[in-house]
Amino acid sequence: MYYAYKYRLKPSDAHRKELNRHRDICRQLYNHTLYRLNEYQDEHGELPSMTTLRSELPDLKKWWDGLSDVYSKVLQTVVERLFDNLKGLSALKENGYGVGQLKWKPPREFRSFTYSQSGFKLDKKGGQTVLSLSKLGDIPIRLHRAIPDDAKLKQVTIKKEPTGEWFATFGVEMDREPPEPPENPERCVGIDVGILKYAHDTDGTAVGSPDLSAERERLEREQRSLSRKEHGSNNYEKQRRRVAECHADLRRKRRDFLHKLSNYYAREYDLVAVEDLNVKGILESPSNSRNTASAAWRTFLTLLEYKCEREGTHFVAVNPRGTTKECASCGVSTDKPLWVREHTCPACGFKADRDANAAWNILSRGLEDVGVGHSESTSVETALPVDTDSVSAKRVVEAGSPTLKERTASPVSE
Repeated sequence: MYYAYKYRLKPSDAHRKELNRHRDICRQLYNHTLYRLNEYQDEHGELPSMTTLRSELPDLKKWWDGLSDVYSKVLQTVVERLFDNLKGLSALKENGYGVGQLKWKPPREFRSFTYSQSGFKLDKKGGQTVLSLSKLGDIPIRLHRAIPDDAKLKQVTIKKEPTGEWFATFGVEMDREPPEPPENPERCVGIDVGILKYAHDTDGTAVGSPDLSAERERLEREQRSLSRKEHGSNNYEKQRRRVAECHADLRRKRRDFLHKLSNYYAREYDLVAVEDLNVKGILESPSNSRNTASAAWRTFLTLLEYKCEREGTHFVAVNPRGTTKECASCGVSTDKPLWVREHTCPACGFKADRDANAAWNILSRGLEDVGVGHSESTSVETALPVDTDSVSAKRVVEAGSPTLKERTASPVSE
């Protein structure tokens, strides 16, 4: 499997100057390669291959001062980056999106460069861990977690964040394969995500959304201060960095919460069922888009998916249509506005929390998707738990899973 490990660099002032110089040379090479791509297309009526443009690099070094100061593999990855962006535009166009052309990169939009296969290594010098980069030197790095001994370092990407901090992201390949998901999952859970409660699962665990109101207020205050500064001045640059630090603080705290929550579900269960949400479509709705964007549901689902693959857990994304309206007990759909937080079925009289009812419907669809059938020997009366106020466990018990009372899970700290 392929993983990414991200660490913070601690460069000196001299290192920062060289890192910025190498980054800008890579940016100029990207723009030159884009120019050559368009020129070749005008002359030959077709796009050149990546090999054609990479073969021009040795001739460029003869007249381009400074290009030889950058490691050769780094220059090659810049050309590959252009063609990767081109493939991304082509894929969007095939899916029906209106796309334009690739544009030249200004300094603020080109923040990283990559060492691929060679030219880098982790080393110990002077009692500290350093990242040795060819033609750049030894840069101290903060290894807050160890890279596994059996991991192969395939590449490292050096990136400058808007805050001015530098990070190194290692592409790591593991020889071992992830465990296979169990054929008959026993510990199954359905998760309904929301805004008032970030996650409500079928075990009765309700996880509140992280309170980031203080961080948002600070960000808004710093943004107002930035708007009063003269663009391009030293004070403007200082304030821009403060705004970037606020954004980074929000992002770190949100991702820390999402990493811990997704890791909990991936490790505690054999099967995790979630909604396959169209977050982009939800954000285009006229109401509550800010809270929806702040919830970062797509990020949570992405993290949960790869962690389930790593832990050998079934990850099932089901169709979200009707999960809130459908009764988990009898299957009758009932329309209810968003402010109604309790599900009451007019057909069978079943009552439950709105999110809990949706979570059980998600789990039921997830079990069907992985091929877990429903047993006809279990009657509706025996499937419904009578000693709990939580949502009906009918469909899950019919599929062979234990009742809500028999299943326990450690609560997740908010």
